Amino acid sequence: MFKILKNAWAIPELRKKILYTLLLLVVFRFGSVITVPWLDSATLASWVDQGGNTLFSIMDMFSGGAFSQATIFAMGVSPYINSSIIIQLLTVAIPALERLSKEGEEGRKKISKITRYVTVVLAFVQAAGLYIGLNSANAVSNPGALTFFVIALSFTAGTAFLMWLGEEITEKGIGNGISMIIFAGIVAGIPTMAKSVWQTFVGGGNNYLAVAIILVCAVLIIGLVVLFNNGERRIPVQYAKRVVGRKMYGGQSTHIPIKVTMAGVMPIIFAMSLLAFPSTVVSLVAPNATGGFAGWILKFFNQSNPWYAVIYFVLIVGFTYFYTSISFSPIEVANNMKKNGGFIPGIRPGKSTSDFIAKVLSRITLVGAFFLGFIAILPIILALIDSRLSTISIGGTSLLIVVGVALETVKQIESQMLMRHYKGFLE
Repeated sequence: MFKILKNAWAIPELRKKILYTLLLLVVFRFGSVITVPWLDSATLASWVDQGGNTLFSIMDMFSGGAFSQATIFAMGVSPYINSSIIIQLLTVAIPALERLSKEGEEGRKKISKITRYVTVVLAFVQAAGLYIGLNSANAVSNPGALTFFVIALSFTAGTAFLMWLGEEITEKGIGNGISMIIFAGIVAGIPTMAKSVWQTFVGGGNNYLAVAIILVCAVLIIGLVVLFNNGERRIPVQYAKRVVGRKMYGGQSTHIPIKVTMAGVMPIIFAMSLLAFPSTVVSLVAPNATGGFAGWILKFFNQSNPWYAVIYFVLIVGFTYFYTSISFSPIEVANNMKKNGGFIPGIRPGKSTSDFIAKVLSRITLVGAFFLGFIAILPIILALIDSRLSTISIGGTSLLIVVGVALETVKQIESQMLMRHYKGFLE
């Protein structure tokens, strides 16, 4: 990886893109310390400290601690992620959006514009909800209509600005902009997590062996994530030869790559958000509840409850199949192959091909789903074994995002170097 970055730095155009990306990420980190007026940051920090199973903890993790500090980037890019998910699901359900998605570049631009508008609306609604919760917790120093609009619009403007930063990185920088912002936010929290682990194991008893074991396990898990992230099943495809005029087309062999983790981290985000919703609502309505239905909700949807890990794992497996089914259609792939004279050796074109692809996809998805579930619940299992390990806030989702973004960014740099016929890359 470092050799690739070194070679990329030698190309002036790529060097400018890398520097531009780094500059925008620095702007993101500076904005993460600009506080919103009339807010008590201690209240937001206490919401985050309640545990890693609330929406507040997720927002704070993705924003690099901006939420707990009550800054303008407190909501991060979570409204944009929710908007993208909603539009993606509606694309399958609404024919007009489905037609737009098939119109090429112009259709994608229109869908992106719709996503932006939906993001701003969701951001304002979420900001208004945050204001109501903060006001009920007496965290607003000067409640009123003006205060409401200042706080809500500050949060909304912060999200809109991050959305613009992400699009700028995607267009003029390196990598996917939104992913890079989330990546920067998670990486920014690593020093705090490392300090917490050091104080827990070394400061409390000079247990250097435990720290060494944690580091070794982290390296092994990262290697496992890289292995599964790059893993794919390649289905061979043969195209028949056909003569058009005096030229012969086709006859080449290729393959359909089916990734083991085709769904990425989306199933984990879906499952995490769904399980975090009840605890978040109770935390806002009855934060000090210890008994009754509210107390039961807080206890049941707590990561210290073993049933939480079981439900979490089952939801991840279910959402993996769901997200894979809406992002990859075996019938559409089989029809496109048939139109272009392609076939899988030993399989008849048409329905037999789609059934074969669906069968392979189901088996590969099962492996990927169990892997995602294992990575997601591993921090919970470790915390159940030793409560001191709960200080490791960089969980499965964070690890998958960090490793996935790093690999995709390196692949994009490689492809741009290859497009420029950079000889040093090929050596």
